[in-house]
Amino acid sequence: MASASEPAYFAKARQAGRPVVRDLPKFDLDAYIANYKGKTRFERLLHIGTTSTLLAPEALRYAVAEAKQGRDIRRYDAAVSAIREIMPGDRNATADVAWKEKVQKQIKAESDRLETELKGYKNNLIKESIRMGYDDLGQHYHRTGELVESVKAFGRMRDFCTTSSHVVVMNLRLISVSIDQGNWLAVQTNVQKLRSPGQQFAEAQRLAAKLSAAMGLALLASGNYREAAQEFIDTDPRMTQARLDDPTDEEAFNEVMTPNDVAVYGGLCALASMDRTDLQKKILENNKFRSYLEFEPHIRRAITFFVSSKFSLCLSILDSYRSDYLLDIHLQPHLGELYFQIRSKAIQQYFVPFSCATFTALGAAFDTDEQTIEQELTDMVKRGSLDAHLDLVDRVLVARTLDARRNVHEHALQMVKEYERTAHLLILQTEMVHGALEVADKGKALGSSIALDHIGGGEQLYGNSSAAPFSGEGSGRSLRSGLRG
Repeated sequence: MASASEPAYFAKARQAGRPVVRDLPKFDLDAYIANYKGKTRFERLLHIGTTSTLLAPEALRYAVAEAKQGRDIRRYDAAVSAIREIMPGDRNATADVAWKEKVQKQIKAESDRLETELKGYKNNLIKESIRMGYDDLGQHYHRTGELVESVKAFGRMRDFCTTSSHVVVMNLRLISVSIDQGNWLAVQTNVQKLRSPGQQFAEAQRLAAKLSAAMGLALLASGNYREAAQEFIDTDPRMTQARLDDPTDEEAFNEVMTPNDVAVYGGLCALASMDRTDLQKKILENNKFRSYLEFEPHIRRAITFFVSSKFSLCLSILDSYRSDYLLDIHLQPHLGELYFQIRSKAIQQYFVPFSCATFTALGAAFDTDEQTIEQELTDMVKRGSLDAHLDLVDRVLVARTLDARRNVHEHALQMVKEYERTAHLLILQTEMVHGALEVADKGKALGSSIALDHIGGGEQLYGNSSAAPFSGEGSGRSLRSGLRG
């Protein structure tokens, strides 16, 4: 139930099933958002403002200010609309019409100028100038929020790329726009083009960290958590040395994510999809990924506790950061599933040594009540992730027992049948060799044709009239002994 001071917007959002965060996150908003730049900076502010009841006023005001620093009018309208719904009395709830008209005129003038220049380049038939013209036009459309037109402009650069560096730049532009569009298939396609074994791009090797991070984000958005974890784990640590406050630093990727995000995304995906052996080898003993975990030490602690079978400590750390992760624009849609898979793995591992366990004991082990643990166990059994059944009368989780004796007998009988079949085929082959029978193979088309020359009866039986018959030496030799049984 919404509190008296909570805006009606969040009550409606909760009724619609959208996450609403009422707790204060662990991060400071100013320090957090200072690490990002470009479109993701605005999108994260807007997401926080429409999700957190406590940070909404500050985040939305920052979002309006961020939108007015650019030329994307759609962003500005989205921020103003959110303020109007959440804080109708705020001075930013009314759109700045004069600013919008001014920006629209500037956008039109810039678009006309760039298109005129591009026409001139095409008339001169200078490939490099045409490529740069399309590049400038694509970046202009990207800045103004015309993402579809931006993709078209960058795509048309392909025919005018004369060096490998031009191809790399074009694909990086397409990756950036595709991430903003949420077109994750296009992100994966363009990353794979730069990773193609048939074409080695020196610039792509230098940008390997960005490519791994982009691919990991695309796989995370697609729900492929194990492969996403592997991509984040393999991300080159050079990104950790980037200066996020320096816009000229080519190692930075903060127009999409920061090293902190790589650590969190990679750690959560790994916990949800890898067993304890893989977590130990691929995470805790991985020197490359350790550089990222230093930015988020609580993720390393959670993984260490999970590997050490201290599941309650691991889950308590994750629960304490749940509000922070719900405010992450990329994690929020997947957080429920990630947390469910992590808890499911923990419960599975905890239950392995037992034949049965009471709901009370499981609830105490995982720091929750009986009703909650019962619902979790029910979901796990329905999904097939827990091989057990629930005794709701005695309130006990009972492991399914396997009849080992029966399994051994069935396996032995199956082996006997396979042995008999193999022996029969060997006897048949031996009798054919003794009977000097040969199969004439005249191509695959006649491979199934069979002809038997029964010398004792003087008959020829052909499976196909075009096939050569069997030839036999001696008289009265047959396959009766081979076919016996």
